[in-house]
Amino acid sequence: MGKGAKGARGRQRMKASAGRRRLVQWLQVLLPFLLSLFPGALPDQIRYSIPEELAKNSVVGNVAKDLGLSVRDLPARKLRVSAEKEYFTVNPDSGDLLVGDRIDREQICGKQPLCILDFDTVAENPLNIFHIAVIVQDINDNTPLFKQSKIDLKIVESTKPGTTFPLDPALDSDVGPNSLQRYHLNDNEYFDLAEKQTPDGRKYPELILKHSLDREEHIFHQLVLTALDGGDPPQSGKTQILIQVTDANDNPPVFSQDVYRVTLREDVPPGFFVLQVTATDDDEGINAEITYSFHNVDEQVKRFFNLNEKTGEIKTKDDLDFEIASSYTLSIEAKDPGDLAAHCIIQVEILDENDCTPEVIVTSVFTPLPEDSPPGTIIALIKTRDRDSGENGEVYCQVLGNAKFILKSSSKNYYKLVTDGALDREETPEYNLTITATDGGKPPLSSSIIFTLHISDINDNAPVFQQNSYMVHVAENNPPGASVAQISASDPDLGPNGQVSYSIVASDLEPQELLSYLSVSAQTGVVFAQRGFDHEHLRAFEVTLQARDQGSPALSTNVSLRVLVGDLNDNAPRVLYPALGPDGSALFDMVPRAAEPGYLVTKVVAVDADSGHNAWLSYHVLQASEPGLFSLGLRTGEVRTARALGDREAARQRLLVAVRDGGQPPLSATATLHLIFADSLQEVLPDLSDPPEPSDPQAELQFYLVVALALISVLFLLAVILAISLRLRSSSRAEDWGCFQPGLSSKPGPGVLPNYSEGTLPYSYNLCVASQTAKTEFNFLNVTPEVPSAQDLLCDNASWEPEANRGDAGVPFPSDTSLKQAPPNTDWRFSQAQRPGTSGSQNGDDTGTWPNNQFDTEMLQAMILASASEAADGSSTLGGGAGTMGLSARYGPQFTLQHVPDYRQNVYIPGSNATLTNAAGKRDGKAPAGGNGNKKKSGKKEKK
Repeated sequence: MGKGAKGARGRQRMKASAGRRRLVQWLQVLLPFLLSLFPGALPDQIRYSIPEELAKNSVVGNVAKDLGLSVRDLPARKLRVSAEKEYFTVNPDSGDLLVGDRIDREQICGKQPLCILDFDTVAENPLNIFHIAVIVQDINDNTPLFKQSKIDLKIVESTKPGTTFPLDPALDSDVGPNSLQRYHLNDNEYFDLAEKQTPDGRKYPELILKHSLDREEHIFHQLVLTALDGGDPPQSGKTQILIQVTDANDNPPVFSQDVYRVTLREDVPPGFFVLQVTATDDDEGINAEITYSFHNVDEQVKRFFNLNEKTGEIKTKDDLDFEIASSYTLSIEAKDPGDLAAHCIIQVEILDENDCTPEVIVTSVFTPLPEDSPPGTIIALIKTRDRDSGENGEVYCQVLGNAKFILKSSSKNYYKLVTDGALDREETPEYNLTITATDGGKPPLSSSIIFTLHISDINDNAPVFQQNSYMVHVAENNPPGASVAQISASDPDLGPNGQVSYSIVASDLEPQELLSYLSVSAQTGVVFAQRGFDHEHLRAFEVTLQARDQGSPALSTNVSLRVLVGDLNDNAPRVLYPALGPDGSALFDMVPRAAEPGYLVTKVVAVDADSGHNAWLSYHVLQASEPGLFSLGLRTGEVRTARALGDREAARQRLLVAVRDGGQPPLSATATLHLIFADSLQEVLPDLSDPPEPSDPQAELQFYLVVALALISVLFLLAVILAISLRLRSSSRAEDWGCFQPGLSSKPGPGVLPNYSEGTLPYSYNLCVASQTAKTEFNFLNVTPEVPSAQDLLCDNASWEPEANRGDAGVPFPSDTSLKQAPPNTDWRFSQAQRPGTSGSQNGDDTGTWPNNQFDTEMLQAMILASASEAADGSSTLGGGAGTMGLSARYGPQFTLQHVPDYRQNVYIPGSNATLTNAAGKRDGKAPAGGNGNKKKSGKKEKK
C-alpha cells in the first residue's frame, strides 16, 4: 500500500516535470515572438562577459536571439553595430556578435576595476536601437615590472634600527587577482621588507633596517626584491638593491605635514601655482641643504606638474583635462646632502569645467526622401556625446530653421529626425538641415552639423496652361500647313513626370471634319491648319486641347481653343435682280409717261457672301442713255425718276449699274436696267414702227464712224473678191465659172419697213414685210414652198439688245418653226384692278411671280405676236380699250419684287449700329391714268 502510493506520487511528479519541460519549451519558442511584439518589454541593456585578448571573429553571443529577432528577418532588418571603434561586428546571417578587433583591457580601461564596453546595435525596417554592454575580464597577461633593474641606496651607518626606506613599486597593468599582490625580499641579516599602500590603492615596498650598520664591517649590502601577482600560475618581476653604508648624518629632513590636499579647476593655464612644500633639517651647514624631487610618481604627473627642486614650489606644466584624469597623487621627497630624506604626499583634485563642446554624429541618413512621405517618416539617426560630467555633460538637440522636421529622443543619447509636415519637391527640392546640440553647462556650449536632405520627385502635378483659354483669329484662305496658334503648358515635376505632350481630344466639329481642319504638334504645342479656311462656310469653331505628362499614372489638363475665321473680300457682289429669266430672256420695267420726279421705278437687289465692310454694298450708275433722268440710291439700289420725261426724249432708256462692296480692294458686279416709258403694254408695240427720232450730235458722230468702218470693210471685201476673180480667170477650165451663172434670179425688190431699232421696247424684234402685200404684220417665217423667198422678205436686225451683268441675252425665234396666227381671245383682257403697273407700286395681290419656265416665255411671245397681227388687221387697237396683247393676269400689277429676298438685312457694319433693311421702297410718284409701269420679258430673236 505504501509502495503503491509512493509510485503514484512518483509518476505524478514525472508528469508534472514533463509538463514543466513542455511549458519551458513553449516559452522558449514564444518568448522571442512576444518580445518582438512588445519592444518595451526588452531589458534596457544586454550584457555579455568575455575575457580580453580573444581572437578575431570569436563569438561573444547571439545578439539576434537575445534581442528576440528572427534570423529570417536579419537581411531586411540590416542589424549592425554603431560605435566609435568597432571592437565588435554582427554576423548578418546568424546574428552572432563577433570580436572584430584586438581587445586589450589595460589599453581600454587602464586600472579601472570594471571594464565595460558600451555600444549600440541598430536595426532598420522598423528602426530600433539596442544597447549592448560587454564586460571585458582581465587575464594575467602582464608581468609585474620594476622601473629600474637596479636600485642604489646610501644609508648612514648611524641609522637606527627600525628606520624605513621606501622603494619604487613594481607596475602591473592587470587588475584584481591578476594584479600585483605582494613583494618578497631574499633572506639577509640586516634588512626586512614591509608592504605599504598609497591612498589610491597601489602597493609599494619599504625596506626596514633590523640591525645597526657598521661601515667598517660591510660597506655594501646586495639584496634581491621580487614582486608577485595573483595569477595562476603567478608571474613575478625582480630588481637588485645595492646599499652603500655612508658616514653619519644625524638629522634627516622633516616635512611640515605628511599629506597635502589641493583642488584645481581644469581650465587653469600652464604655469599656474599649485602648492609649495617645505621640509626642515636640524643639521647645519651643508647637511641642512634640502633638495626636492618627485618620488615614485606616474609619468602623467611629470607631464602636467613641475617641481622646483630648490624652493619646493609646484606649478602646472600643461593644460589639465578632467576628462583625462580627475585627480593626481604627487609624492615629494626632500633629501639633504647626507642622503637623509623625508617624504610627503600631495593629493590634487581636478574640478570639472564645461570645456567640452557637445558632439553631433549622424549615424544614418535616408536620402533622397520621396516628397509624398507621410509625417513621422524617419529621416536620420542622430547621436550626441559630451565628455563633460554632470550637468556639463547633459546634451539637448534641436533642429534649427525648419518647422517641417523635428527631433524625437530615442534612447539615452540618440535622437530620431522625423518629418512633421507634408513635403513638396516643387516648392523646395532640398533642405539644408542644421542640427544643434547644447549642453547644460554655465555658460552652455553648443555645436552644429549641417547635412543636405534631397527630396525625390513623384508625379503629383498636372500640366498647367499659360492661359485659361485660347482664342485665335485666322484670316480665311490661309495656306494649308500654316501655324495658327501655339499653346504652352508647364509641369514643375522632373524627368518624365514633367515632359508634356499635346493632343486634340474634342471639338464641336465632326471628328473626320476636325482632322481636315487642325492638327497639333505633340512636342511643341504648335497648332497647324490642315486646309484653307472659308469664312462663308465656317466662321468659328472650338477645339479642346490636352496637355499630358509622361508620369505613371499620367496627369493631364484640358484647355479650349476657339478659332475665329476672319473674313476677306473674296466674294464679289451677286445681282439677284434684274436677272435673266429661267428661259434666258431679259426683263424690262415700264414707267408711266406721267411719272413725277421721285417715282420709284425699280430696285437693284444684290447680295454679298462676305460680312462686315466686305458685304456693305453701294450702287453707282456707270452709264445711262439719258443722264440726269434717273437717280440711284447709294445704299438702297432704288431707281427713281429725277425729273419728268420730255417730249423729245426716247421712251426706251438703259441704265448700267455697278454694285461695289466695301472691301479693300473692292469687288463689283454690273447690272443692266431696261426701262420703257409707256402707260400700257399696248403702247410698246406701235413704238416699233415709229421713225427714229433725231439723235444727238454724239450719236451722229458714232453713226459716221460706223459707216466709215463699214465702207472700209466693203472695200476690203471687194479687194478680196477681185483677187479671187483674177485667179479664177487665169484658169483654163470654163467650168470654174459655172457657179456665177445667172441661174437664180431674185424677185422684184421688196418694200422695206422703217427701222424699228429705236423703239421703246427693251427687246427688239426682227420685222419682216412681204413685198406682195401692202399691210404690215408680224408673222413667223415658214420654210414651206409657199413662203416667199429670202429676197421677198427684208428683215431689219435689231440694233439694241438687252444686257445683263453677264452680257447680252438675245434669244431668236426658231427659223424652222411655222406657227399660224391665232385668233384673238376675248377672255385675256385685264380687269381694271389688274392693269399693268411698275414693280414698285402694287395695288393688288402680292403673290404674283415671274415666268419661270420656257413654256411661259413662249406663251408671252405668242401673245405679243397675236396682238401685233390684230393691230395689223385692224381688229384691235394698241392703246386703251380691250387690246392688252393677250397677257395673262400673272403679269399684271400684282407682280412685285417682294419675291426677291433682300440679303442686305444680314449685313452689319463694324463700329456702326446702322442696319440695312429689306423693306421695299415706297413709290412716292403718282400713278398716271393709264396705269403703273410693269416688268416684261422680251421675245427671242429669230435666227436666219
